[in-house]
Amino acid sequence: MKTILVTGGAGFIGGCYVRRAVARGDVRIVNLDKLTYAGNRDSIPDDSPHHIFAHGDIGDAECVRQLLTEHRPSAVVNFAAESHVDRSIDGPLEFVQTNVVGTCRMLEEVRRYYGDLSDDERAAFRFLHVSTDEVYGSLGDTGLFREDTPYAPNSPYSASKAASDHFVRAYHHTYGLPTLMTNCSNNYGPYQFPEKLIPLMILNTLAGKPLPVYGDGLNVRDWLFVEDHCAAIECVLENGVIGECYNVGGDNEQTNIDIVKTICETVDRLRPDLPHVPCESLITYVKDRPGHDRRYAIDASRIQSELGWKPEQDFAGGIELTVRWYLENTAWIERIQSGEYRGERLGLGS
Repeated sequence: MKTILVTGGAGFIGGCYVRRAVARGDVRIVNLDKLTYAGNRDSIPDDSPHHIFAHGDIGDAECVRQLLTEHRPSAVVNFAAESHVDRSIDGPLEFVQTNVVGTCRMLEEVRRYYGDLSDDERAAFRFLHVSTDEVYGSLGDTGLFREDTPYAPNSPYSASKAASDHFVRAYHHTYGLPTLMTNCSNNYGPYQFPEKLIPLMILNTLAGKPLPVYGDGLNVRDWLFVEDHCAAIECVLENGVIGECYNVGGDNEQTNIDIVKTICETVDRLRPDLPHVPCESLITYVKDRPGHDRRYAIDASRIQSELGWKPEQDFAGGIELTVRWYLENTAWIERIQSGEYRGERLGLGS
């Protein structure tokens, strides 16, 4: 059975990828995750012959080397990253350490591993790096990010991801490492850490707390259901052209305020018993964050035309699925809010 080393596979997007792979049962996943605040063992399978969890850091060269040597993967899919923009503004160096230094150390170990493979193994091997559309900067009222759009990151987070993208490209062109890269738009769906926009708004509506909206609420993002994103990653890993990057978007531009209002309408409908319905009354405008990009929008025509992928989940249905998941999984939420998800899991030394 083919083995894939997944890094950051206890996070939101990586966890979805792992759950999908384990459910299919056609690959063995070795899942390396540092279990920082956003890494959650509750989000991934515990007992499965197709899933091996390793608690560790992509910046730990010895750890990465040991996993590569022991499990002999035919692919590495790198989700591991610090990803919250607000946190990068408060503490940029941690983002540099994980997203840049960590990625480089892992690339170096993968390069050495790749060099020792047989010709047949080398022909099959792939390193897929998962990145973001934020590396392209900010758009005006028109236009779309294409794969050849110049990089112009505006936050410490996006700058750190841009740097990691450049190193992945350099390892392909300098050393011949068979790399692939995806740059995705904003993801949403079940299991997302509650500090992100959509889960934060869902949980605050349920609790009757203020719904903080930055600035005028008219910042625009392209929203992609996480299951569709992971299907795209599977497609690129299987069929993508070595050395190329593919933009992955949901073809769904929404302003932040419209996102919040859609969540309010959905919660009002699903939970009409809440004392604070209509939930739009909870919306509160707050001071905009520094360097807040105005608009992102993805041109995903390349992956659609060349590889045959397209998003399947429409936004209204995706939001309803997501709201229902948070309504039905209160134990998962409570363990995060209490901190128990970290203390209990890390206490096991796993």
